[in-house]
Amino acid sequence: MDHPTAPTRSTIARRGVLGTGLAASLAAAGSLVAGPAAAASSRTTSDPADRDVVLIGANPGFQLFDGDRVTAYVSAWRVDWSPHGSGTAVICWYREQVHVYSGDHALASWLERDFTRHFPEVEGLPWPAPILHRAPAHIDIDMASGARVRAGELSLAMGDVRDQRSFTTDDFPLGGVDHSLHLVLGPCFRGRGRIGGSMMEGGIVTSGTPERPSSSAFITEAEVWRR
Repeated sequence: MDHPTAPTRSTIARRGVLGTGLAASLAAAGSLVAGPAAAASSRTTSDPADRDVVLIGANPGFQLFDGDRVTAYVSAWRVDWSPHGSGTAVICWYREQVHVYSGDHALASWLERDFTRHFPEVEGLPWPAPILHRAPAHIDIDMASGARVRAGELSLAMGDVRDQRSFTTDDFPLGGVDHSLHLVLGPCFRGRGRIGGSMMEGGIVTSGTPERPSSSAFITEAEVWRR
């Protein structure tokens, strides 16, 4: 992928900085994650030992910025198992619209409703009713080299993986409900996206140190959600 090295940014939301610990990451991200923090008092809590597995798979993420403004966010899902079956879906926020691409709209709608719309990356963004596209989502992940995502008119490429590290927490609220999350994360320092034949506006942003790099473009594997 021929893409310039992304500019640096000191605050990246959610899994881009998970290596610092979830609480510290959310505090450092400031307004990007103010919603989940503010909603903590109304959360439905449970004993992590009693939580059930609700999803096994992978969820690469891709967030673009123009300065401090979020210009795009893509949540790509490869579901190996869930109570709603298995399959793939891509959920894209771009130009204040939400597009959902999948061959299985029931699975994709569950992912959009219960997961992606509550992620800190989209906190504060307008989130209208999704536009559903019955288009197969192809998600190819390689923890050494990156990922390619293709769905309908949307395509993404992420590469220059700088690390592979695991993360586990029992304190990940989504929609006021506590979740447990485990995953293996690979921050990517190159990324580009196209939609409708045109390059997406904005660029990925990076932070961290050479020993613990972070990026707003990342791949995951061995991802398990419990609630």
